[in-house]
Amino acid sequence: MASFLIAYGTSEGQTEKVADRIAETIRERGHDATALDVKGEHDVTASNAVLVGSSIHVGKHQPAVAEFVTDHGAALSERPTGFFQVSLSSATDDEERRAEAAAYAEAFVEETGFDPDRIGLFGGALRYSKYGFLKRVMLKRIAAEATGDTDTSRDYEYTDWTEVEAFADDFAAFVEGRVGATALEE
Repeated sequence: MASFLIAYGTSEGQTEKVADRIAETIRERGHDATALDVKGEHDVTASNAVLVGSSIHVGKHQPAVAEFVTDHGAALSERPTGFFQVSLSSATDDEERRAEAAAYAEAFVEETGFDPDRIGLFGGALRYSKYGFLKRVMLKRIAAEATGDTDTSRDYEYTDWTEVEAFADDFAAFVEGRVGATALEE
């Protein structure tokens, strides 16, 4: 059994939901997996593998996630790692939007020096019910281009849960192959 830390940063909670689903999928494979907000204290060295997740807001990742990756850079470089990002840009089949999402992930890797073994890009959610007036207006404009969902009387979820589970399974299989039988039997 390997131990996995899934560290995430979120604003409205969708990235937390994704992190929880990843942890659940990894636990179903017989491993220990814990999803925790990056804002807490974490002993990265206590885990065999680490996944880091962040939402995108106005083209930027969560600052606390970048700080987490920078602060724990040495420990992260010594174990299998992955990165996942949750955004509206990944919520569409539009090639241009998908390229935009990939560019956000590439910029994060470049800016932080983080070199994850796996990267997942997932559609997020529009939580109009949680937004203040200005944020609701701004996101309605963004959504008009990205998804077309501009009815602010309801919330929208774009996460492809099958895709999330496949990413978790792929990362777990990668770790199983990389960490080896000795660590998995402990």
